[in-house]
Amino acid sequence: MRITGGKLKGRIIKCPDGVIRPAMDRMRESVFSIIGDLSDKSWLDLFSGSGTIAIEAVSRGSKDVELCEKDKIKVGTVLENVSITEKDCGVKIKCHFMPVEYFIKRCKRSFDFIFFDPPFPYRFHEQLVLQCDQNNMLNQTGTIMVHRPEEHFMPDIIGRLVRTDQRTYGRSIVDFYTYPKSE
Repeated sequence: MRITGGKLKGRIIKCPDGVIRPAMDRMRESVFSIIGDLSDKSWLDLFSGSGTIAIEAVSRGSKDVELCEKDKIKVGTVLENVSITEKDCGVKIKCHFMPVEYFIKRCKRSFDFIFFDPPFPYRFHEQLVLQCDQNNMLNQTGTIMVHRPEEHFMPDIIGRLVRTDQRTYGRSIVDFYTYPKSE
């Protein structure tokens, strides 16, 4: 796998052992170009896998990045992969190795961007987005992105969040949810 943009563009990172479905280069490039500049923005990468999305966020300017991955088999590779951001960008990615559901329940802060990339068989996308909303994990001007297979339905409104964009990449979809703009 390679980093698709920013300061670390082209850098190859390792794929961990265990079950993994890395986000396609084309999808990552597209999502990050939709978002734009990440300077002074915080990022949370849930179901992180190899840490690629978190590394992309740092590579593109974010200085406040956290990730969560529950698979203990991936810990060594994730830590090795994210170490490049501290060495080459001066940014240490904070890693949480626990189930995402548990992390969301106990999280006490908010982020500008939250990216969900669960395994494709996972079926609780909507519930996790709702829990992030209820726990005030998203800043008022922030965005939650959910990467899912096309056969998993996602509603237009989840709690206080509204789907503002949806992109299709092969048989996968990324949904973008934000808080409505106040008039």
